[in-house]
Amino acid sequence: MPDIITVRVQTDSDSFQDLTVKIERPTYRKPFLGGFKHSITGVEFHNAGSQTVPKKRPDKGIIYYLICIFFQTVFEKNKLQQTVNTTSTQMTKIGLYVSNMTDKIIRPGKYVTADEYHKRRLEAVIVLQTYFRRWHAINLVQNIREKKRLRLEWEAQEELRKKKEKEEKLQSEYRRRQNPKTKEDYELLYRALEVWRQEETKRINESLSGTERKAALCGLLEQEAQLIASINRYKLDTDEENRQQAILRFLGKCAQPKSWKAFDGKITEMDTPYTLRARELLEIYRSISMDDIPKDERIDVLLTLRRTVKEHDCKLTQEIVELIDREVDLTMRDVKECNLEGLRKRICTLFLQYIKTPKFNPEVAKILKVPPDPLQLYNNVNFCRSCKNYLPSSEFAVPACSRSIGRCRLCCKVDNEARKREAFLKYRLMLKNLRESEADYQDGAKIVYLIQQQDMKYMVEKIWDCQSALSACDDLYDLVMVRWDKHQEWSPWNTILLTKDEADAHLKLCNLQEAYEAVFIHRINRKHIRAKKYFTQIPGMASILHRSDDQTNTS
Repeated sequence: MPDIITVRVQTDSDSFQDLTVKIERPTYRKPFLGGFKHSITGVEFHNAGSQTVPKKRPDKGIIYYLICIFFQTVFEKNKLQQTVNTTSTQMTKIGLYVSNMTDKIIRPGKYVTADEYHKRRLEAVIVLQTYFRRWHAINLVQNIREKKRLRLEWEAQEELRKKKEKEEKLQSEYRRRQNPKTKEDYELLYRALEVWRQEETKRINESLSGTERKAALCGLLEQEAQLIASINRYKLDTDEENRQQAILRFLGKCAQPKSWKAFDGKITEMDTPYTLRARELLEIYRSISMDDIPKDERIDVLLTLRRTVKEHDCKLTQEIVELIDREVDLTMRDVKECNLEGLRKRICTLFLQYIKTPKFNPEVAKILKVPPDPLQLYNNVNFCRSCKNYLPSSEFAVPACSRSIGRCRLCCKVDNEARKREAFLKYRLMLKNLRESEADYQDGAKIVYLIQQQDMKYMVEKIWDCQSALSACDDLYDLVMVRWDKHQEWSPWNTILLTKDEADAHLKLCNLQEAYEAVFIHRINRKHIRAKKYFTQIPGMASILHRSDDQTNTS
């Protein structure tokens, strides 16, 4: 239908006029207002509605409140209220007298303006702030004094602790030199001998000259030779004790039960027939190695040993049985024990050889350095040009900057005792601490395990001048090497030498450029360049190790 229509309208009795009517179609649906239906024709007639657009009610957002009966209905409640005490006012009148003794006269005071009131409030606030700030300042000063007291006490305790640790280290070194037991102890002893020789030589050169100087140097040489001879004699006894302890530790490893960790964290141990056999042999060896035991017990131990070795018939067991019978016969004849010492040592030596044979003690095959099959050694043997021996690669300490295998550990040790007499104990401890700290990062560090104690000595002495980079502390027992940038792998060009306290504070830093001055950073970078120039072969070896680890993880 068109929106515009023409309608003819009669204006007079005989005149008409055409009007244009515009139809406005509703933009909304017309509401149903009721109607009716013709019963015959069926036409529906609806009630008419206005043509204007209905007025919209404003949306208040809450329709429930407009239609809920709870909000549309008013509830009224009537409640009576009465004062607690009934009072009244009575005035004096004819026939009644009311006393005014308790009355008070109230006079109007001075009128206070708003400015005066606010001024008085401001002055009161200032007084309150004054007292509060005084109280706050007193508490602040007391807290600062308490912190200062605690800090001074802590510094005093730390100073005392460091002094005590240093004294204990000196006492420990002195005891180790007085009663050496290990290789490190003898290193310290030879180092003390070299220091004494250098001091005496310097004193002789400064105070004497000519023939007197030569005679004094010859006497010093004789004293040095006597001291070396006494050290070697004491070392023989110590080596024998260490040898017995090493044998017992070796046999103890063979006799240990198998153990593994379960899912709940508990350790489970299990004995196998091989471990039980190794434990039995360990007890027998410990028994025959004991001195000052009664004659009857000694014979019982020898008979037990005889029954044990007779389980296998070979040349070794026959020799052991022959020696056992000889000692039992001599013991029954009341031969002195001092005359039986050599025979007992032969029995212990042969029985130890029996224990180290995998045929008689299968558990020992896993711990022996030399495998039963010699073909396994062909790919892991190197030649020492000093002692002319073929030794496994574990017997060679190869520095990180070396291009050849060099000498074995034993030859290096003998050469050090004869010439330089250096003590590597401090550098060994420093390297051990460094490897333990790198293992805690768990980021696959490899370079730190390529560094040997000779490399650590070079870095500490030549590059870092045996002192801390920050405080110039020269106590090697208190110095440690840590990462310069903790987010990168440790290397000789990513390290810094600090004290233990300085290292803990350094590793907590997030930005090195903000924490240190540019001059200090430049000085550290120059040391890193020197280290990288000296250890030129480390990057290649480290890349090979990382590549092998990646291949292992991939497979």
